[in-house]
Amino acid sequence: MIGDFIRAMRVKILHHDRCFDGACSAALFSSFVRRSLAPGAELSYAGLYHRADQLFNESDFNGDINVIVDFKYSPSERVTWWFDHHQSAFLSEEDAEHFRRDRSGTKFFDPGYKSCTKFIANTLSAKFGFDCGHLADLIHWADVLDGAQHPSARVAVEMKEPALKLNLIIESAETNMTPSVIPLLEAESLESIVDRPEYKREFGKLYEGHMQTMETISERAVYRGGVVFFDLVGTGLKGYNKFIPYYLYPQSAYTVSLLDGGFRAKVSVGSNPWAAVEPSHNLAELCERYGGGGHPRVGAISFKPEQFGEARSAALEIAEILSSN
Repeated sequence: MIGDFIRAMRVKILHHDRCFDGACSAALFSSFVRRSLAPGAELSYAGLYHRADQLFNESDFNGDINVIVDFKYSPSERVTWWFDHHQSAFLSEEDAEHFRRDRSGTKFFDPGYKSCTKFIANTLSAKFGFDCGHLADLIHWADVLDGAQHPSARVAVEMKEPALKLNLIIESAETNMTPSVIPLLEAESLESIVDRPEYKREFGKLYEGHMQTMETISERAVYRGGVVFFDLVGTGLKGYNKFIPYYLYPQSAYTVSLLDGGFRAKVSVGSNPWAAVEPSHNLAELCERYGGGGHPRVGAISFKPEQFGEARSAALEIAEILSSN
């Protein structure tokens, strides 16, 4: 099978867009391609977002090898490799059954991992003998960020580490910088990337906005029964550092927010990694009731842009559920 892959010349890697773990997953698999799977292959990338409508088009899979990392499953016969660690990886039971019947040996799922990057690293090492040691720092930080394993909310919000600075750039830059970041992640240290003049300028601008966002959330947040709720529709904000609520309300257990993402109305649901009492709700399962998903400790729901009423109702219902016990 690997011999067949080596003859292919075009590798298309589809990844969760504007996501540090998604970008790191793409960079790690790129290294596997260049060093082991298909040296000399032409690599291209495409970012994917969770939407209320169709997630994939068959035209997305236009490589000789098509790879999906850190994103939901597609049953397309053109998908060659797939890795995901989200509990809600399958859009339907039919997709889940399609995966269970797959005998390619190149599609992998394990919701026990905190980051897809570490899942890919361990899988490539165990099953294909690929040494990921040259990307150890990248793998470490992807696991810290995607698994919310920062030592404190202050560390997560102040963003002094290079990985945290780059995470802000990937998630929040006005012009999506993920396509240019992925090749750098494969070739350079995190510190050297954020020290590049264009990245240093971008971080400075975004960090100023980050501090303003903290003020906006502080003004709009309502705390009740262990839940921080805030509605950012109308503020122009399309995202925020998910640890700000726990920095502002360290006693909280959960966060529920509503955002205007431009192409979607988004409800985000999270749990405090530093809560005094372990959160008891499975947020992936809770979000699945409304057509969303995620992980046990963090989830989201995407609605169509015109469905802000439905999104707001869902957000308020979820906040009520989480605050009730």
